[in-house]
Amino acid sequence: MNSTAMLAIDLVAIGVLTFGLFFPRHRRRDLVVAYLAVNVGVLAVATALGNGAVGVGLGLGLFGVLSIIRLRSFEIGQREIAYYFVALALGLLAGIPVDPAWLAPTLMVVMLLALWIGDHPRLFPGYRSTLITLDRAFTDEAEATAHLQALLGAQVHRVVTRKIDLVNDTTAVEVRYEVAQGVTERDLASASAGRLA
Repeated sequence: MNSTAMLAIDLVAIGVLTFGLFFPRHRRRDLVVAYLAVNVGVLAVATALGNGAVGVGLGLGLFGVLSIIRLRSFEIGQREIAYYFVALALGLLAGIPVDPAWLAPTLMVVMLLALWIGDHPRLFPGYRSTLITLDRAFTDEAEATAHLQALLGAQVHRVVTRKIDLVNDTTAVEVRYEVAQGVTERDLASASAGRLA
């Protein structure tokens, strides 16, 4: 497949990724710019490398360097990282000649489908993960878990203690929990405020 057709396919793919999947679900305008720029930049460099005498290894090395630089320069969540790597991979697939010609577009569609399914709002809708600072120093994980279940009104699946401050009597935890169907973040905040009052 010629480079013009692959450019068009890549632009459609990154458009679907950014404006069809990511932004409607996450509403982060800053990352829209990042995904578009990274994709088009990798596409341009990969196309130049693919047409020159350099090997594919250099292109894959570039992929790794770009991902490390970007991920170290700004902290983003795991979902955003998944979109970021797919944006990189789409540009790389479109820029490097792949034989047979149908393979690269097929892999692009597979990646977009994987993101569409994996990040779908209906997939595990009640599961949450958040960082909470408790107003007590908990040294017993079972006690902290029971307190969090009462506080959140949800089934706590895992508690990871990040920091226990015995001087200020606080505990910072990462909690993974499951809320009942139909319960919103606003409902949880209201319930928590009522329990703390």
